[in-house]
Amino acid sequence: MVRQVADAQGWNGVLWSGLDEAGEDADRVIHEQIARFTALGRDFEWKLYGHDRPADLGSRLAAAGFRAEPEEALLAGETARIAVDAEPPSGIRLVRVIDPAGVELVVDVHEKAFGTDGTRLRHRLRARLADDPGTVVAVVALAGDEPVSAARMELVPGTPFAGLWGGGTVEAWRGRGVYRALVAHRARVAAARGHPYLQVDASPLSRPILERLGFHALSTTTPYLYKV
Repeated sequence: MVRQVADAQGWNGVLWSGLDEAGEDADRVIHEQIARFTALGRDFEWKLYGHDRPADLGSRLAAAGFRAEPEEALLAGETARIAVDAEPPSGIRLVRVIDPAGVELVVDVHEKAFGTDGTRLRHRLRARLADDPGTVVAVVALAGDEPVSAARMELVPGTPFAGLWGGGTVEAWRGRGVYRALVAHRARVAAARGHPYLQVDASPLSRPILERLGFHALSTTTPYLYKV
């Protein structure tokens, strides 16, 4: 079991589990995680992958009180093979996020593109940029001074992988190649920093774009959320 524990504004949850094929230990482990995070007063997520065992782990999580979010595709690609020549469309410039003002642009895009509150994203990104800036790359696409798309990449020192997260574009700018340009930009940065592979949890909207850029589906991932 790999578990991440953060403050109330951070990401709390189970990143990986290696449970018994027959499921003999599954219910015990599930309830241990519930007890651990409940004692901390933390809502948390269990990242369930399509290849996780036992095969009925999702049903067991649901029976224990978790709520399943929409399934996403787990994609991976080699930075050397990603189509990194995708440039932003005319009138769009890409700007690296390095300070609180830039974080606000990312949050603005997030709230408009996904229709969800960006408070936790603001907290996490500001903390990461302040405490460990070498492990995160955030970029925003601007049309003039208006933020229209944004994304980030998280780098894990000592590993070959970098993760793409939070890519979103406001509705009026979708279908123009902005998202492609953000993927290409991050792929170039990952390659330059010595990370040969990229990983992303892709929604049905972004999966076709990523596959055309050179990503391949490995499995699925479903967030199971637990409210304490």
